[in-house]
Amino acid sequence: MSLQEMRYAIYWAFMGVAKPTKTLAFLRARRRVEHSAREAAPTRVEDLGSVSSLSILPLVDFYPGREGLLGEAGVSYLVTAGCLRILFDVGCNEHDEEPSPLRRNMDALDVSPGNIDAVFISHCHLDHVGGRRCQKEKTFAISKEPVDLRGIPAYVPTPMTHPSARMDFVAGPRRLGDGLASTGPLERAIWLMGPVAEQALVVNVQGRGPVMIVGCGHPQLPRLVERAQAVVGAPLYGIIGGLHFPVTASRVGKGRQNIIGNGKLPWQRISRSEARDAAAMLAALDLKVAVLSAHDSCDWTLRMFEEALGDRYRTMRVGEEIVIA
Repeated sequence: MSLQEMRYAIYWAFMGVAKPTKTLAFLRARRRVEHSAREAAPTRVEDLGSVSSLSILPLVDFYPGREGLLGEAGVSYLVTAGCLRILFDVGCNEHDEEPSPLRRNMDALDVSPGNIDAVFISHCHLDHVGGRRCQKEKTFAISKEPVDLRGIPAYVPTPMTHPSARMDFVAGPRRLGDGLASTGPLERAIWLMGPVAEQALVVNVQGRGPVMIVGCGHPQLPRLVERAQAVVGAPLYGIIGGLHFPVTASRVGKGRQNIIGNGKLPWQRISRSEARDAAAMLAALDLKVAVLSAHDSCDWTLRMFEEALGDRYRTMRVGEEIVIA
């Protein structure tokens, strides 16, 4: 443990002692969530079908793929599954800009909100719903100024509102279209933030198998994989998105991603061995594609996953399309 990490541990341990009600509330929530997870019996989505091809175009992520595109510690992907175009999350827009980084990247990549068939929100955290205000108000926004999404369904894992989109709360595993399913919300208790419900998108690609698209990975990799494979009834072909392993550094704040968001008490940080175990698990799954987001994982983690997975691994970059056909 470095001197800085030790200072963080001492500070947050003191905060736990100084504010015992916060610690007790977190521990109670964690026990409840873990009990619910043990009791849950994930079911297969019947008649899921498949799509002939899948494309994921990163619109927002930490690293831009070329000059003229913006990076931020948020997530937004354009998922094209067969003939359906789904906007997966809407980025962070940390500085409440108009146009937002998402809107500017959409323009640069010739993506129009008018051509989107659906919105899929992984979870209601600021880096996925368009900023702190949106998280607080339980809504989402593509940019600071309203974007008309009239008639477009928005699949959300927790009750949310929107001025124009047709909100559709997903309570459990569910078919969303041909070859397209939600894992249903999976909960994780988060220090100071309370439990978060996160869903992943699963796309069954003909001749390949299911690909799971993840926002942050708060429910942890083993649970996500177990749920996705149960929903489709087949082993995963690929995993795309964030897995939340800010082991040696955080993309935002002073270590905030490791302290708040990891499902532990704040002085219990995510370890290198946990990240190595996750990489070994993916390697053992015999995945053909693994594309990891940098928005919630440090560069050490990215390098370690690349070493474990070899040429099956890619780092997510804005504008660099992932095609599975």
